[in-house]
Parts: sequence; structure tokens; C-alpha cells
Amino acid sequence: MNTTATSRVTAPALQTPVTIRMHDGDNVAIVANDGGLPAGTALPGGPVLLEKVPQGHKVALEDIAAGAPVLRYGVPIGHALEHIAAGRWVHERLLRMPDARGLDGLPRATGRPAPMPPLEGYTFEGYRNADGSVGTRNILAITTTVQCVAGVVDFAVQRIKAELLPRYPHVDDVVGLEHSYGCGVAIDAPGAEIPIRTLRHISQNPNFGGEVLVVSLGCEKLQPDRLMPPGSFPIADARQPGLDLVCLQDDAHVGFMAMVDTILARAQPHLARLNARRRETVPASHLVVGVQCGGSDAFSGVTANPAVGYCSDLLVRAGASVMFSETTEVRDGIAQLTARAATPEVADAMVREMAWYDAYLARGQVDRSANTTPGNKKGGLSNIVEKAMGSIVKSGSAPITGVLAPGEKLRGSGLTYAATPASDFICGTLQLAAGMNLHVFTTGRGTPYGLAAVPVIKVATRSDLARRWHDLMDVNAGRIADGTATIESLGWELFHLMLDVASGRRRTWAEQWKLHNALVLFNPAPVT
Repeated sequence: MNTTATSRVTAPALQTPVTIRMHDGDNVAIVANDGGLPAGTALPGGPVLLEKVPQGHKVALEDIAAGAPVLRYGVPIGHALEHIAAGRWVHERLLRMPDARGLDGLPRATGRPAPMPPLEGYTFEGYRNADGSVGTRNILAITTTVQCVAGVVDFAVQRIKAELLPRYPHVDDVVGLEHSYGCGVAIDAPGAEIPIRTLRHISQNPNFGGEVLVVSLGCEKLQPDRLMPPGSFPIADARQPGLDLVCLQDDAHVGFMAMVDTILARAQPHLARLNARRRETVPASHLVVGVQCGGSDAFSGVTANPAVGYCSDLLVRAGASVMFSETTEVRDGIAQLTARAATPEVADAMVREMAWYDAYLARGQVDRSANTTPGNKKGGLSNIVEKAMGSIVKSGSAPITGVLAPGEKLRGSGLTYAATPASDFICGTLQLAAGMNLHVFTTGRGTPYGLAAVPVIKVATRSDLARRWHDLMDVNAGRIADGTATIESLGWELFHLMLDVASGRRRTWAEQWKLHNALVLFNPAPVT
């Protein structure tokens, strides 16, 4: 969606019917009014509704013949299974979903946009790291090799927060990097490298300041030296000989409290080094922003995601790094993405990741259509094609300069496609591994999602959600549909909010309530 689309949004009066048409060629529009519109409503310049149409759902603007394409975003999101009269509610039961676009013969770096002018002079207050990265928070992370130790680590973390953190006022938090991996898995199978490198790279996240403390059980398949081979952490290796490791099965641990006391003792040197750090002014180019959507609805591609896309372009212009992800939710826009690739090699890398994921889904005897949730459909998204068209706009319009496979670490600035599953928790975990230091999450249905390692800015797609969840949503993009804001103004608002959050001047609602979802490692290998 571009800003011209907002000119087709009429600012609502109390009973004025409001519909949003995304493209001049579309034969459907979505209903914007809270509560939807009843049968008999005459749409300005359009048909009379033949039935009640819920908010966010599509209405046929003209007669659509059986078999004809239903167009939204200027693309076919389905084909009519029967004749659809003008004014009728168009929902998933009336549509046959198009087949996925093949991966052969795609445009490769053919539609690269003109370079955008640099955006200079913007800064934030961050924590510089020895490897050149910058943290937005100052956190001690305790890495775990296996789920078996999670309870002990959680107990130790609570004691560290209560007993030690008050002595180290410049340390923001202590988090245990707990997960469901490490044993009972085919650890040498193809695909097993993904969760291992993900956990390794999460431990290197800029918000952890290069401090590495590992807790293992002792008998697990994911041994510490496999997770953290020599040379993995040159900063930490320079501070101490070998890995700072607490093994719970060591003979020295006699009883549960001995394990906990050892973790507390080992944490203190790390806390002391972190506590010596101070924020300093750094260019906005040091931001590494992951963008994601969850609990999506039909407004996601109208309000929140276009505003995030505009902000993504601002970040790229400022020299920052932006990652967009969610493979199944951009798969139907692959031709748009490969055309925007900075080079043919980047386009080929995107195709490679899409093909890998197609094969992964095929092994499970499903396809991309399994992505769409009941909540997505209740919010007006008929299928994954429609969802993908709204999701992809989070990436903005900049050239795509890099591609990451799941669990890989970011290598450069600009706009990167980080291949991840669309699952909120797995996507966030993989973006953390890539080096994200700030997260932006859009939602239409609503979710209390948060991460312990980085601030998560939540953007509501609808004003009704922003009103009801006033202490969970950080930005109300529904103002775009209301006619009280534009995509451009919301994009700039979000950009400035990012600088404030990254600097510690503002805390997100998820931070204030300490809402933290668990890390979920993507493991395509078998579980034994």
C-alpha cells in the first residue's frame, strides 16, 4: 500500500459507512466501521449491502462471476466459487485460493527502487560493545544447554534479581535463555544445526554486552563445547581462559542450593562488568530492528504494516538494519521480493530459502495455506494470499540487500530478509539470534507478546483494539483508517519512538508489565 491509498479512506462520522479499497482495480473493499455494517447500508458511490458485513471483512463492489478473480491489493486473492453479487459479503468460503507462484523464471533484481536520500543526524543512547555492535539494554543472560536445567536457572535468576541486582543499578535485568532443546533429539541429523547456531547467536545478542555464562546438566547431547566451540566468543575468551560454565552434575554440587549458589557466585563478575557500562550517544545506524506481525487482521495491511514499512525506509535511510521475516507470509509475494533484490545473487538466496521451506512443509504433508488462523479469518483475512499481501508491506520499499537462513547472524546494514517460520515465538527467537536489538510487532486481533532480551514496540491496527488494550499497545495505527493520521505521520512517530525506546527514555508496555514469551528454537530435525 502507498500513501495514495489513504485518500480513498473517508473519515468516519457516527453512522457514515466507511470502506477501504486498496487499489483502483480492486473489486472488493473492506468495511472499516466498528461493529461492521448492516444489510441495506448504501455505500457511498457503491452498492447497497445485501447482508451484514463485519468490520474488516470484504464487500463485493461489483458483480463477480463464478471463476473470476477476486482482487485486493491489485492481485487475485482467490477465484469466486459461485456468482457473487455486488454488495455481498466476500469471505473464505466463497473463494478458491490461487496456487503458489512457482520459483522458476522470477524477476531477479529488475525492479530495484532508486536510492533513497540519506537520513542524517539521528542518534540514540546505547551501550557500545567491543565487537562494534550496540545494545539498547544492559542485560546479563544465562545460557542453558538443555531444558533439564530450566527450573534451577529460573530459581537462580529470581535470587539474582532479589539479592544481587540492587548492588548493580546499571544492569537492567537478568534473563535465563531457557528453551526446549538440548537432548532427546537427533543432534547430527540434517537441520539440527539450526537450533544449535540459533542459541549460540542469541547468546551474542548486543543487549548482553559480550558476557557469557553457561549452565549445563552434564549428560545432554548438546554439550557446552558443541554449543560454544573455542573462538565463538572472542570478547569473552579474552577475559577468562575457557568457557564460564556451571555443570549441575559436577561432584562439587551437593544438593540443590549448592547448584544455585554456584550460579550466583559465577554471575557476580559478569554483573560487575555490565554495571560499569554507560549509555553513550551513537548514530541511529546502530539500530537492528526486527519487524513482525501476529494476530493479524484485514487492517494489518492497511494501517500498521504500511506505517512500519514507511518507518523501515526511514531506518534504512539512516543506515540502520531492518529484518523482515515470516516465510509463509511473504511466499505469495516472492516475485515482488526478487525484483527488489539488490543483486541477482540476493534474489537467488531468497528463492533458495523459499524452496527449502516449501520442501519442509511438503514433508509434513501441508502447504502454506495451513498458516492462516481462525482469528485471522475472523478479522477478515480469507486466506494466506490476502494475508501475505498485507504482511509484505512491513518491509517498505528499499532494496533487499541480504538474506539469512534460520539461525544465522546478520552481516551488514540495510534491509534483510531473515528466513523464519511465521510462528510469533519462533520468528522472534530467530530475529534475536540474528542480532536484533529492538523489535516492532503489529497486531489486529491483539496479543500480549513480549521478549525478555529486547524491547518490543506493539502497534495496533485498529483504534478499537488500541482503546480496549490501552495498556498493552504502544502505538495506535488505527488512526490511519479513522482519517486522523497518515501512513507518513505514523511512520515518523514510530521512528522517533524507536529512538526513545532504544535510549531507555521510554519503556514499552511489555517491558513495564514484564511480559516475556519463552524462546522457541526452530528444530526441523527429528526428535528421538
